[in-house]
Amino acid sequence: YAWVSQEHGSLNLLVNNAGIQNWMSVDDKDFFTRAKTEIAINIEAPLHLTALFINLPSLHTLMNVSSGLSFVPLAKVPVYSASKAFMHSFTLSLRHSLKTRNIDVIEVIPPALNTDLGGKGIHDQAPPVSDFIETIFEQLKQGKEELTTGFSEAMTKAGPDELKQAFARMNP
Repeated sequence: YAWVSQEHGSLNLLVNNAGIQNWMSVDDKDFFTRAKTEIAINIEAPLHLTALFINLPSLHTLMNVSSGLSFVPLAKVPVYSASKAFMHSFTLSLRHSLKTRNIDVIEVIPPALNTDLGGKGIHDQAPPVSDFIETIFEQLKQGKEELTTGFSEAMTKAGPDELKQAFARMNP
């Protein structure tokens, strides 16, 4: 923050895109250690950066990246799902809290995408990142505060019964 405020004081956008995804079970002997690391990266780092950068006078927009798993957790990635649910909730509160400071708060809610998040090959069948990027840039142009598509879009609009059904499908 000190370097950015000195060297790039006109910075007007902070993107909190922290995310590691550990496939694990609470029964794993190293669960707690791995969970603490995941929480530090997925929650503590964005909180710290937010607390610092909202003090930058030029900051106009804050973007937090959550996940479709914010709404329907995948039991194989329990801490990741919970951390992204935290980011969703935190983003809603920030949007309300920072309104009077004229800082726009945007949530990027990707579905599973073809990346190596969680491990090589796990998401090979998912849509390409480029398609998601095109979609969210269009939504940014439209002034939307929640940027999403596909599964994530469906989950943001789902009611309790639909969320239960999605959970059952994802966690047989």
